[in-house]
Amino acid sequence: MCCHHVNRRDFLAMSSGILAGANLLPFAAQPAAADTTWAPDLWDPERPFRSAGTALRVRPALMYRVAERREAASWKSWGGVQTEPAAAQEAKRIAQELKTLAADAGFPLDVLPVLTIKSDEEAALLAGEKYDVLLLYPATGSGQLLEACLSKSPDTVLFVRHRSGPVYYWYEALSVRYLSTDAGEAPPHKRPSVHDVVVDDYKELQWRLRALYAVKNFAGTRIVALGGPWGKYAAEAPDVARNKHQIEILDVSYADFEPRLQKALADAGRVALAGQWTEEYLRLPKTTLETDKPFVVNAFLLYGVLKDLMRECDARAFTIRDCMRTIMPMSKTTACLTLSLLNDEGLLAFCESDFVIIPAGILLHHVTGRPVFLHNSTFPHQGIVTCAHCTSPRRMDGARYEPARILTHYESEYGAAPKVEMPLGRQVTFIDPEYATGRWLGFTGVVKDNPFLDICRSQQDVEIQGDWKKLLNEVRDSHWMMAYGDCLDALGYASRRIGIRWESLAEA
Repeated sequence: MCCHHVNRRDFLAMSSGILAGANLLPFAAQPAAADTTWAPDLWDPERPFRSAGTALRVRPALMYRVAERREAASWKSWGGVQTEPAAAQEAKRIAQELKTLAADAGFPLDVLPVLTIKSDEEAALLAGEKYDVLLLYPATGSGQLLEACLSKSPDTVLFVRHRSGPVYYWYEALSVRYLSTDAGEAPPHKRPSVHDVVVDDYKELQWRLRALYAVKNFAGTRIVALGGPWGKYAAEAPDVARNKHQIEILDVSYADFEPRLQKALADAGRVALAGQWTEEYLRLPKTTLETDKPFVVNAFLLYGVLKDLMRECDARAFTIRDCMRTIMPMSKTTACLTLSLLNDEGLLAFCESDFVIIPAGILLHHVTGRPVFLHNSTFPHQGIVTCAHCTSPRRMDGARYEPARILTHYESEYGAAPKVEMPLGRQVTFIDPEYATGRWLGFTGVVKDNPFLDICRSQQDVEIQGDWKKLLNEVRDSHWMMAYGDCLDALGYASRRIGIRWESLAEA
């Protein structure tokens, strides 16, 4: 397998045999589909990055009660929403705030009109609607009414006000009587948890909704696995991906794939188009060619064939096994640059078919809305780790192309692979799964250098933020996932929703 020493390959070959009898979903070859002519703009570096996903449907609801004055008695609770006019004004405020949030979210949100609830009968209406998350604004009202609302949706976020508007009674009264805790029932919780409460801060609300959007689009992901799936040091990883995360793995054999590829390689029109794309790619700013140009042309031909395959399979994710052996003589290049191209336009494309790390990559992609980089990990020392692989995306921020040298793949000194130069000082987020146990470690770091060592081509020395020595107990010669920015809070929130035991180095 790509980027492992020979003795590791022997080990992986033995563990992969365990998967031979797995219940894989076969792909029925459709040779006629390979006759489809490619559009000249099938690859277009100017096309905006698009991380496609289904919109998160949000049902906002304002819970309140109308207080009735009684002489010489306490007749109202805390809270500034105690009359119908106050409730109408608050519902209008909520609608405007959510309109602003949706416009700036960076991911698709379908926000329904604000529902007002002041009785159990009105709360019951929530059960008959189709939405993904209940966004409950409990301004005033009884505990019974609160429980009636909370019982109607599997995913609920509560927003209470302290200073952002009229103060809410439930800013004071929310408690573990109604909410689960980390010490209570194991995630995913059957009722909202203390982590599902937001006070005043719409940025806090936004990343929670982003996390729930990621969870929605994570489950049921369809991924083409050329050459079949496996797991690095965890043969059970593909089954965990299928059974725990409902990831649909479409197993495509090289025997089915090779005729498609050979047809493209022999098609003068497609070769000419791949040549045009090559010239356009090499004209991108700060792009240097340091390998033979035919390798790049063939990488674009492979790109076109894989795009056809993914379209036919209705899959936006792809992974390839035996990328250091089987695909090279077949494609007359390496898959490295091809995978980088797919990631740069908003698809998900991973080398090595390692389903220990692929679920983490899918979730991270949807949380960030950007490309993710699957890479090898190294032994931490003096706060530094080196991250390296030959398939790095260039559009890591989802917009511009980072500088890159187009070299050969390192181990084979063959083909085309990008050495991407990430900006020094750029903050990045990592996910480090503990094999297939269901425990993921998250942490952040800062890019300090883009060295040129005798390792995989894209390589960064990253300074770990937090107590880096705790990583010493997490050394497992594994793959990690990287993305630009700090998204640990959203990742932790989303991970618990999919049954992952999430640990953050920042929290440690």
